[in-house]
Amino acid sequence: MPMVNLSIIILVLPLISFVFQMFFGRRLEGKKGEWISISLVLVTLLLAIIMFASMLFDYQPDFRQEAQFTWLNLGSFQLEMGILVDNITIIMLLVVAIISGLVHIYSVEYMKGDVRYSRYFGFLGIFTFSMYGITVANNLFMIYCFWELVGLSSYLLIGHWWEKKSAADAGKKAFIVNRIGDIGMFMGLLIVATVAGTFNYELLFERIGNGAWAAGVGGLFGGVDPSTLLTWAGVLIFMGAIGKSAQFPLHVWLPDAMEGPTPVSALIHAATMVAAGVYLTVRIFPMLTPDAMSFIALIGGFTAFFAATIAITQNDIKKVLAYSTVSQLGYMIMALGTGAYVAGFFHLVTHAMFKGLLFLASGSVIHMMHHSLHKLGDHETDAQDMRNMGGLRTKMPITYTVFLIASLSISGIPLFSGFLSKDAILAGTWAYAAHIHDGWLAQAHLGWLLPFFGFSAALITAFYMFRLIFMTFHGEPKNKAVFDNMHEAPKLITVPIMVLGALSTWIFFTLPSFNPLGGEGWFQHLVEQAKSVVPVGAFDAETFAHGLHAAHYPAMYTSLIVAGLGIGLAVLIYLLREIDPEKIATRLGVLYRGSLNKWYMDEIYLHGIIRPFLKGCGAVATFDMEIYDHYVIDGVGRRVKSLATGTGVADDLVVDGAVNLFGIIFQWLGWTLKFVQTGKIQNYLIYVLIGVLMVYLINVF
Repeated sequence: MPMVNLSIIILVLPLISFVFQMFFGRRLEGKKGEWISISLVLVTLLLAIIMFASMLFDYQPDFRQEAQFTWLNLGSFQLEMGILVDNITIIMLLVVAIISGLVHIYSVEYMKGDVRYSRYFGFLGIFTFSMYGITVANNLFMIYCFWELVGLSSYLLIGHWWEKKSAADAGKKAFIVNRIGDIGMFMGLLIVATVAGTFNYELLFERIGNGAWAAGVGGLFGGVDPSTLLTWAGVLIFMGAIGKSAQFPLHVWLPDAMEGPTPVSALIHAATMVAAGVYLTVRIFPMLTPDAMSFIALIGGFTAFFAATIAITQNDIKKVLAYSTVSQLGYMIMALGTGAYVAGFFHLVTHAMFKGLLFLASGSVIHMMHHSLHKLGDHETDAQDMRNMGGLRTKMPITYTVFLIASLSISGIPLFSGFLSKDAILAGTWAYAAHIHDGWLAQAHLGWLLPFFGFSAALITAFYMFRLIFMTFHGEPKNKAVFDNMHEAPKLITVPIMVLGALSTWIFFTLPSFNPLGGEGWFQHLVEQAKSVVPVGAFDAETFAHGLHAAHYPAMYTSLIVAGLGIGLAVLIYLLREIDPEKIATRLGVLYRGSLNKWYMDEIYLHGIIRPFLKGCGAVATFDMEIYDHYVIDGVGRRVKSLATGTGVADDLVVDGAVNLFGIIFQWLGWTLKFVQTGKIQNYLIYVLIGVLMVYLINVF
């Protein structure tokens, strides 16, 4: 069966799951109705595995299958819908299918007894459908349609427990903040449609490459330099990725999204919604100019560093992982901006596995903490605060083991998947700083910022992940009664995290080489495809490839050193207790408070934008009602009413009076003449004689 047909089946099955749960799920609650949705999603996983295996055993760097139809024909412009299947599509489908399938299974135990149990599985279905749609779309317009659907379904999932004000607010915050980025994306799409006349990837890149883009610049954009306009188009479309992938300054929605169920956190923050922005950037990569890439690299690098500095002080286990996600997404975006195209997409895949594992493993801890607290009748203790945990490795050995695997992976330690992709990204930043001279970032001699952001974030990441492990699983229990009631989570929770634990090791990603330091694993073959995907007008690919080769080992050794420093520092402070963290916090003073309070970004938005905006709206409303309506609209109304009253009086007295006067006169004449018009001929003869006599007398006298 053609790959396109398989991808259509994969796309449709989660939609069927959504429809089923919305119309029939409530009736089947308690009768294993959720397994119908799980079965449909697992079928998509099986089909994705078949497509992936076919790609591996018959690898073609330029493999491409496409099917489309014209949805709207406007003469000079056609809007098309279509499916594109290439190697990137297949890998992304597999990633989404793995995470979604495991989250569905995990949710059976985690969401047991939920008041909206069937609706929850329905929302998982529509979310998965939306992500599959983004993945298989062959044009930017179709991506935008599914992009908005992802935003809607994530709003529904984050706000699943809408009776909690914090959850309802988090859903609204995610929806609104993402709309800000989507406005920029929509503007970029309008530029593309106006100048290039198409949304189709292949046709768009072809028209940019053969000069049709420059020829199409005119009309509304007349006088604008074509390369500048292309830069703006790329940056504006990337605005959508800033929102969805939670890049600075639109990252503020993602930590609040922790208010949703933990499986939803894994689904949104691992491989799906937040990865959509990275996937979009991968897709538009060939149209990015050096200046656009500089902007993207700087946003990604700063986000990676900025979010890591916040995660380092958080005490809520899910908040630490949320800011970690923001930081890792920054890594991916930075890689794409530096030209390390394969490394950025590679990290998307490895991150999906170890971050999905981290969220689901944290959910295992939270789930069992809730059970323990419930047994004790304790409704005050926060089940997500790491300061209430400690020593759990003896009670939850499976969860601890997989958590350790994921932490080693995200820290970039050899034998784990994160090492392979993070090393490639850091090598890309090193090569960019040393060898690239195109784009405003390099021309301003600021390219060194990227390796600084990258290696600094790597050090901080290793520190805060092992801080989390030591606070949660090591040391003495903070609450002995809660600790005594703790035990390992049920199999429906532990099996999915064990699967992700296996997928977070180097073996899966280095097949068939079995080389823990990279080698020619299956993912590295994407380099062949990447050679033909060079941004228009970008830096020389051979120079960058040479720089990557030269930077590989220095970047790897430096990465290992900074990761070791981060882990070692966490050991000294939180495991051996050689250094008192409270004293460090006191000495750091304002820096510690800034990190703990997320550098006051929410407050900046609240007091710098939202409240002034609301006050401005209130002032405009007051002006509208009290001044404009009262004095202008109502004043004109009163004057018009007075004028109308005067006109009415004049109409009654003058116009109607004159009309009535003539009416009375003619009425009187009619009444008088009726005595003359008798109908008797004798009378008429007498009147004639009288008239003749009067004429005669007048003439005589």
